[in-house]
Amino acid sequence: MSFLDAYYSNRDEEGRLLSKHGQVEYLTTMKYIRNVLDGVSEPEILEVGAGTGRYSVTLAKQGFSVTAVELIEHNLEILRGKLNGSEPITAMQGNALDLSALSDNAYDLTMLLGPMYHLYTRDDKLRALSEAVRVTKSGGVIMVAYCMNEPTIIGYVFKQNGLDTVLENNMLTEDWHCISEAKDIFEMIRTEEIAELDAEFPVERLKLVATDGATNYMREFVDEMDETTFEKWLEYHFAICERQDLIGASHHTLDIIRKK
Repeated sequence: MSFLDAYYSNRDEEGRLLSKHGQVEYLTTMKYIRNVLDGVSEPEILEVGAGTGRYSVTLAKQGFSVTAVELIEHNLEILRGKLNGSEPITAMQGNALDLSALSDNAYDLTMLLGPMYHLYTRDDKLRALSEAVRVTKSGGVIMVAYCMNEPTIIGYVFKQNGLDTVLENNMLTEDWHCISEAKDIFEMIRTEEIAELDAEFPVERLKLVATDGATNYMREFVDEMDETTFEKWLEYHFAICERQDLIGASHHTLDIIRKK
């Protein structure tokens, strides 16, 4: 079993997205998915790294035609267990680095809402993006989620007293960039690196969005909010989530790009 299989086989990823702090990321991502799909007639949607289907199943139950590709069999079983057979969805096991089972120029919207979290080299990131661009129609949109470097430095290295561990294991560069490998599960990135990846392809950026913003810095407080306060927190978050001076401080970001 790989590190990734072991991690997701013992993790309640669905529960995380259902918590109040997880809902901020989910609701923000869905807001921008709806914006992209608005006005597109009978869109074809691909989600690569569909996980347990939080997005793919939701969209399929809303009547959208969805192809869901997921690497981890455990997650795929949960995803399929949510379906009653009437949804316009095809769920298959597959790898973001090799989408050869899928045709060129086939999808109006391609989503990678998890794969970049677990790709540790620039070459692998470029390969995943290349495959996503290939299968997307000209004029179609690609949405790519990333885990950001600075919240990990602040939250894990300092707040959770991980400094000794990362120093002993040479997990930091001189300019405080996290160094990850497969056993560490997550790969961290900075906004300028995302732009450098995009520059390798015939795409234009539409937006770079902070999908959870300040939420995870105060997740316990957010989870305890009453509904009125939480609605106001969402209102505040949506008002600032596109502010580029704040993007790098968000735990998760969403890069929204259009294929030329």
